[in-house]
Amino acid sequence: MGGSAKQQKLIGSVLVYGVLIILCVIWTLPTLGTLVTSFRHRDDTKRTGWWTAFSDPNFTMSNYQQAVAGKEVEIVDSSGNRVTVAGKDMSQAFINSLTVTIPSVVIPLLIAAFAAYGFAWLNFPGRKFFFTFVVALMVVPLQIALVPILRDYKTLDLNGTWLAIWLAHTGFGLTLSIYLLFNYISTLPRDILESAFMDGASQFTIFTRLILPLSIPAIASLTILQFLWVWNDFLVATVFLGTKNEVMVLTQYLQGLVGERASDWHLLTAGAFVTMIVPLIVFFALQRFFVRGMLAGSVKG
Repeated sequence: MGGSAKQQKLIGSVLVYGVLIILCVIWTLPTLGTLVTSFRHRDDTKRTGWWTAFSDPNFTMSNYQQAVAGKEVEIVDSSGNRVTVAGKDMSQAFINSLTVTIPSVVIPLLIAAFAAYGFAWLNFPGRKFFFTFVVALMVVPLQIALVPILRDYKTLDLNGTWLAIWLAHTGFGLTLSIYLLFNYISTLPRDILESAFMDGASQFTIFTRLILPLSIPAIASLTILQFLWVWNDFLVATVFLGTKNEVMVLTQYLQGLVGERASDWHLLTAGAFVTMIVPLIVFFALQRFFVRGMLAGSVKG
């Protein structure tokens, strides 16, 4: 009987690991195809599928060089001749993405942490109503808010400025951040806060000295989510910043690499992997907090 139970357990483990491996392979295949395509020549990309590169390897680094340095484009000069000129390089778009992303992560997380602490530990009139209202806003698609916000920005003369997109990302990211941080902060031991109150600590001191350090896992998890969302955003950046070279972010730069007729996919795949470097650094730097913070902040204990 004991041997049969061990055998069934072994078979169950093999099946579970087998299914997980299959799912991982299926999930990884598109990324592998993109990686292989980024090293293939343009003609090979158009003629055959990426999987044929393993039977007939013909790789190049020129895609990465052109994606970073800027795609060459043809223009017509004053004499009517077609001239090939180099496009804008990736450096300005990279700086612009950092300019957009860093404040768009720090500002909403800071505001959300203050709000979550207030909802969790402070008693004030309408607390439950306001928190319910915040949770209800999570189901509202951001797309329906774009036109009203644009009209307000036009009145305030904010369209096309960094402040415009910082405020937009702050508003769009606040609801989820408040909800998850509230669920995390509300589970912290009450004895710690009561002891601090008895020692004469103010609300601000408790928040900065106790709540923030204890909430690092949840804050790190939300930092990853908000950073990935803002870094990979195309719609909000296009709506509130525009497409000028001075304010172009990386997602807009990548869209320009495809070309007017969407024929330069080999450059797009190379540029995509270059832009993945910063999100990967952020994720691996904070990933040890990710699972713990999401589990603690997603379910009220």
